[in-house]
Amino acid sequence: MVTAIVIPIILAYFYWLTKKEMQENYQEWLNLEDIPEEAIITGKILEIHEHKERFYYHRFNHVTVLKIMTDSKQVTVRKVTPVRKGASIPIFQKGDVVHLFGNWKQGYFSINRAIKHEEGV
Repeated sequence: MVTAIVIPIILAYFYWLTKKEMQENYQEWLNLEDIPEEAIITGKILEIHEHKERFYYHRFNHVTVLKIMTDSKQVTVRKVTPVRKGASIPIFQKGDVVHLFGNWKQGYFSINRAIKHEEGV
């Protein structure tokens, strides 16, 4: 009799806990795209590396790592884009001069927005 009551309660609790964790991870995954624009880097793209990484079970990120030559030094920057329906992956080309908006975190610059610098402006 006790088993018929306790087991469904335990199952319902773990279902609720798992559902809550999945919702938190979904929001965290979407927030990877929203980076505060606290700094600007302008420079020429020297190297481009792109790869796909797993974020959480069936959620993936497209990661673009760029090496930028600014006026004074070489900087590594990262653009993380959650892979979902309708997401646009930014396309960079070696040799382009770009303005990158984002912030510094964990030893590299995280990009929120990138604008190609037009020649003659």
